[in-house]
Amino acid sequence: MLMKLAQLFWAFSKVSILGYGGGPSLIPLVETEVVDVYKWLTAQEFTDALATGYALPGPIATKTAAVVGYKVAGFWGSLVATLGMVLPTAFLILVLYQTLVSLNGNPKVEGVLKGIRAVVIALLIMVVFDLWPSSISGLPTLALAALTLVALVVTHIHPAIAIVAGAVIGYMFL
Repeated sequence: MLMKLAQLFWAFSKVSILGYGGGPSLIPLVETEVVDVYKWLTAQEFTDALATGYALPGPIATKTAAVVGYKVAGFWGSLVATLGMVLPTAFLILVLYQTLVSLNGNPKVEGVLKGIRAVVIALLIMVVFDLWPSSISGLPTLALAALTLVALVVTHIHPAIAIVAGAVIGYMFL
């Protein structure tokens, strides 16, 4: 059990340290650790854990860590995975904040940030392609995804409303 907890902490610490661009951009890194490296969950189970995380309030990366940790090692797994996701980044923020402030406006630093942003967009697109087969299982779910995208873009509804509506529609019709 201690070995599994140490692996959870290490896996989510790596994601936390290597991820850039916020919670959704970390999802491909989490998926790689959880599904490919440690094989704790299947791709379908990871998609379900991710969906559970999106249904709850708060940052998606920490919620996903909590759900995956729980599936792997119960309460302590949830706690350790969440700490692995949060502690390294919190420490790095405290250490590096002054350096980033002093380099603000530096053209080379701005170029680095632009390059990283482009990679984050590619990672998010990769998540869509990876999750598509296990999430879109036919015309009804494809239609729901398309209608949700249109509703989010056109009406600017809050994503929480879309998630609740998707849960209700899924419960009633899918």
